[in-house]
Amino acid sequence: MKSGVDLDRSDLFTIAGQFMNLYLYLRHFPPQGDRFNEGLTKAVHGLASGLVECGASVTVLCEASATETSVHQSAAGYKIHCFVQPIQHRPSFTLSPELRQFLRQLDRPSLVILNGILHPSVYAMSRLLRRQKVPYIIAPHDPYNPAIFKKNAHLKLPYWYLLEKRMLNRARAVQVLDPRHEQWLRQLGVHSAVIATPNGFATEDVVVEAEAGAIDRDPVRLFFLGRIETYNKGLDLLLDAFAQVKQQHPVQLTLQGPDWGDRATLEAQAAQLGMAEHVTFLPPDYDKSPALLAAHHDIFCIPSRFEGFSMAALEAMLAGRVLLVSEIAGIAPYVQASDCGVVVQPTVEGIRQGIGELLQRRSQWHAMGQRGRWYALEHLQWDKIAATALKHYQQLVS
Repeated sequence: MKSGVDLDRSDLFTIAGQFMNLYLYLRHFPPQGDRFNEGLTKAVHGLASGLVECGASVTVLCEASATETSVHQSAAGYKIHCFVQPIQHRPSFTLSPELRQFLRQLDRPSLVILNGILHPSVYAMSRLLRRQKVPYIIAPHDPYNPAIFKKNAHLKLPYWYLLEKRMLNRARAVQVLDPRHEQWLRQLGVHSAVIATPNGFATEDVVVEAEAGAIDRDPVRLFFLGRIETYNKGLDLLLDAFAQVKQQHPVQLTLQGPDWGDRATLEAQAAQLGMAEHVTFLPPDYDKSPALLAAHHDIFCIPSRFEGFSMAALEAMLAGRVLLVSEIAGIAPYVQASDCGVVVQPTVEGIRQGIGELLQRRSQWHAMGQRGRWYALEHLQWDKIAATALKHYQQLVS
């Protein structure tokens, strides 16, 4: 059998035909498949769409507070089966009774991909599937890097040792976004098979070249797009590094995204650094694509302490922007391979040096952006990613 993206269309449909049911579970997924505002929902939607293009029969399973269970046929060709879940104000191990009944009646062969990390509903799903002898894959979407355990360690470490580690070792495989993320699993004693499946882009994410903004303006505009969350996203590090760069260069920083409770703290930090006039906080703008938002800035920044991949960074590549990304991010190898930006350690000094390097290469930004754009167009299309994933799924089940 051909490997990876060399599979032709007949090969893909032969592989897909071996699955009567391929399911992707994400508790909070849009029941009508109409608004994908978060990276995780975009990733599940993208993979499901790509698998359908390869001939697979795909259903996304989700739960929501509603009056009745619904089944929706998405425009991309996969089904969305949304089950009624009572209102819950915190993560819960309780699954919808209708979902539990649905899983007990799965036809064979079936394969279920459970999306989420350190989440009770994913663990509850894994237990039920194990009882039903239905194979499952865990797709955490974040690496189990030591940094992930440092915040709220008193909660995360017991959960890891009592539940998460056991679930991962009982999975048919763990689906990571970057082959480098396997090392953290092995160091933590997880022995299951690992498959690497990066995130990709949809056609509507591609910005035509004429819409990519100018790159010769002052001040230089730095941009972060994502949830406003200090520790995970490393925004405190970015602010400290930005303040040092601002002393020598005309720069402006914009942080845009939903507030996860840290915006006020970050605004206070910017004021304390004397940067309040040079740092702008914006709410999310779901009416514009992330690629178009990135196109109005110069340097796209992902300084995360831990990061699965970053869909926003990929969309910035498609917009022809230069990037500064944390070395842990799954997109970092693609940034390095295309030389469309710099990869840095998630420290104040690492970020400061990275911004400085990009400013020194300012005359190269247009060429760098084009290299990143074309590299993404060539290597990160969802149908190609799904073709490789589907081959892995077939091997795991057979």
